[in-house]
Amino acid sequence: MSEQHTPAQTQAPRKILVTAALPYANGPTHLGHLVEYIQTDIWSRFQKMRGHTCTYVCADDAHGTAISLHAEKQGITPEESVARVNKERIADFGDFHVEFDNYHSTHCEENRELSSSIYLALKEKGHIASRSIVQAYDPEKKMFLADRYIKGECPKCGAKDQYGDNCEVCSATYSPTDLKNPFSTISGATPIEKESEHFFFKLTDFQEFLKGWTRSGTIKDETANKLAEWLDSGLQDWDISRDAPYFGFEIPGEPDKYFYVWLDAPIGYMASFKNLCDRTEGLDWDEYWKKDSDCEVHHFIGKDIVNFHCLFWPAMLEGAGFRTPTKVSVHGYLTINGEKMSKSRGTFITARTYLGHLNPEYLRYYYAAKLSSRVDDIDFNTSDFMQRVNSDLVGKVVNIASRNAGFIAKRFGGQLSGTDCAPELTKAYMEASESIAQSYENREYGKAMREIMALADKANAWIDEVKPWVVAKEEGKDQELHNICSTGINLFRLLMIYLKPVLPDMAEKAAAFLKVESLNWSDSQNLLFNHNINKFKPLMTRVEQKNVDGMMEDAKKLLESMAAATPKAEKSEQSEINKEPLAEEIEFGDFAKTDLRIAKIVNAEHVEGAAKLLRLTLDIGEEKTRNVFAGIKAAYAPEALIGKHTVMVANLKPRKMKFGMSEGMVLAAGPGGKDLWILEPHEGAKPGMRVM
Repeated sequence: MSEQHTPAQTQAPRKILVTAALPYANGPTHLGHLVEYIQTDIWSRFQKMRGHTCTYVCADDAHGTAISLHAEKQGITPEESVARVNKERIADFGDFHVEFDNYHSTHCEENRELSSSIYLALKEKGHIASRSIVQAYDPEKKMFLADRYIKGECPKCGAKDQYGDNCEVCSATYSPTDLKNPFSTISGATPIEKESEHFFFKLTDFQEFLKGWTRSGTIKDETANKLAEWLDSGLQDWDISRDAPYFGFEIPGEPDKYFYVWLDAPIGYMASFKNLCDRTEGLDWDEYWKKDSDCEVHHFIGKDIVNFHCLFWPAMLEGAGFRTPTKVSVHGYLTINGEKMSKSRGTFITARTYLGHLNPEYLRYYYAAKLSSRVDDIDFNTSDFMQRVNSDLVGKVVNIASRNAGFIAKRFGGQLSGTDCAPELTKAYMEASESIAQSYENREYGKAMREIMALADKANAWIDEVKPWVVAKEEGKDQELHNICSTGINLFRLLMIYLKPVLPDMAEKAAAFLKVESLNWSDSQNLLFNHNINKFKPLMTRVEQKNVDGMMEDAKKLLESMAAATPKAEKSEQSEINKEPLAEEIEFGDFAKTDLRIAKIVNAEHVEGAAKLLRLTLDIGEEKTRNVFAGIKAAYAPEALIGKHTVMVANLKPRKMKFGMSEGMVLAAGPGGKDLWILEPHEGAKPGMRVM
């Protein structure tokens, strides 16, 4: 039996389609992936609790050269490889309570049909162009090679094993044809040049549309400001075709020409939803994707794929006559104990490694406590993780139930009383419903968790004040004890309603304890009176140091086994770099000529056509800023660098490069690739200061 209180503010029912970025189908699920899928799952579950029709879909991103090469190494077909990964992904996400309404694959008939129809619609409207381009070609594998599949000796410094566009030793930039002794990383053969016709999506046709769309409120200003750099410098037509052999969909009417993976990947959202609609009564695909739709489409993505989702994708939809997204929510990266996720440093933790030691809801709560709507990186700090979970969930929330449930079971036959003995406190709990809901809606999960834990603190303080354990020993105070413990259980129930999007498994156990069918958001406006509950069982145990240590140790062992199983040619360049002889000795006077200065990175951006370069704008305390090209793209997202201080060689003679003039060099350390770190001076450093 329950008593109804003042109802929360109601909203008109909404129809919402939610997507998370499609994980690439060539590796294990790791904790970095889970930031996005847990974040999106929390938002989807919240919308469903509010009574809206919310559909959460995703799929494996299953196309591209990397997929076929991965399958070849395993001795199986690409189809078999992606099917195997699909099965593993579904199990991983399910064990972390990520509840998709449909999890599909981009390698499906729905996606083939939609990709073809969108392409043909764009072509009919004049948004597709074709022209011949010259590319590197592997004569043994009989395939064209992207720059990342070509290595050789740097034409400037002679360093071996360098990629086809940029030297990671001396930072020189060049084209693959400039490499000395080039070779295909796939077959080892010497590449040749070959001409081929390619097809381009004329993104330039949508320059003005995108300027308006990116400022329409669909994305946050910080993301729009970043995209403005692309728009202000002028968009380029986008190559959407690849030559056979290629694992993907053949372009209609163009034999041996295939859609580039990024053409059909976002269409995979539409395809996964269509797959669900075709077998779900009352779910209409056209209703969601038609031009004038009243339904909502929300994409959750990482900051590294903003250009695809906020430039290419809306332009494709607009050109083909479909609606564009309602919102694109962007998040940052995950670091582990303050360091980038890295296989070489043992900070690469897979979903399975975590699950072998720890409760998945620990991670769900920890991510929620750290996430906001800003494009900030979040850190999985193991010490903070233990303290926060143990303090908040076990020490505060579960503690409220455990302090009261025993008395209800032993003294009152498992039945709650009919009296609320802390009306001001329960009222505050109920009134918090809308502010907590607003935080969830706005993806300010950390703010929501802080408000919920503040309520838990108030409940525990009240229990400490009324001392049910003392009242239980006093004669004639059974009713007072009954009322106190019943109110405590009701406060616990309200907290679990607010935490349910984050902790669905714990909420289900709480509902069983409370003997209620569900915990919906509207239930936060009533209390349980004269209601029977079950005997209390522990809902969550503390995080133990041994479990965290075991996870970290297993992560290292897994990486060691992966390294041992990796062919020599595929291993990190670190071993090769370490074998390089030291450069010729120089006199101190030569070194003394080097002018090392503190520089502030005031802007960082991708370099069109360069796989490894970033363009940095550096402030070294002079009136004019310096423009420097740095081969650190694999290690840093541009937006993560803005505002940082670093060290640069300020008196290096400017050098004309393929992409422009480089007016210095920033200092970095590491084996290269993703494991590369710019030198960051301590606080107090100012632009222009010399490094002695």
